Amino acid sequence: MDEDYSSDEGQAVAPSLVDLCINTAIDNLRRLGDVGETDSHLLKRILPHCTVDQLMHVEKSTKGRDLTPITDKLWKKFYEKEFGTTRVNEVIERMKQKKVAFRWSQLYEAKLKEVDMAENLIGDKLKSRYQEANARKQSRQVQICTKVPPSSNKRSWGNGPGYNVTGKSNLMKKAKLDFLKSNEVKNLAAMKRNALQKSYSAPPMKRPAAFSGNASASSSKQIKPPKRLPF
Repeated sequence: MDEDYSSDEGQAVAPSLVDLCINTAIDNLRRLGDVGETDSHLLKRILPHCTVDQLMHVEKSTKGRDLTPITDKLWKKFYEKEFGTTRVNEVIERMKQKKVAFRWSQLYEAKLKEVDMAENLIGDKLKSRYQEANARKQSRQVQICTKVPPSSNKRSWGNGPGYNVTGKSNLMKKAKLDFLKSNEVKNLAAMKRNALQKSYSAPPMKRPAAFSGNASASSSKQIKPPKRLPF
């Protein structure tokens, strides 16, 4: 840290040995650990230049000495910078109401854990929603239809659920009607009608007055009508 060392007359003054030591410590804060029995007035000039991680490392590394009188104000500043002045005032008011006091380093760490838990919870929810959305997207893709939906006239085919016998009967009736209207059936019916007309239009046979011998005997037998054609 550069400082302006000058006298009242504006002449440059050489920095003291203490100032040089403080500046050297500030330039090497990343190497600072256990401060031991370092004077408090020196630490008050050095530690404010620490980052959150550096200050936490110094406090945890220093054994047998409580640095709270020096660092508590620094932790309050970190808390306010990270979470806002409103939150700082809320914490102070709660401690007054409950008549408790916590170090700001403890409050800072507790708040960080709370924020981390909230962020993890939000992350899990977002991940779950993403998986649900992806599953819905997959389900909307092309699928094989295993069941034929019923038509508007409530008829369905097959042996599965919704099978309708009436639909099958109607189909058979339609096939029968189509067969009866076919040319083949019409031709057979016409041939049958022609054969019947010929059989009824043939002149009746006259019975002779008298026959002799076998002729008379044969005449006594009943004349059989002509056989109907098998149409």
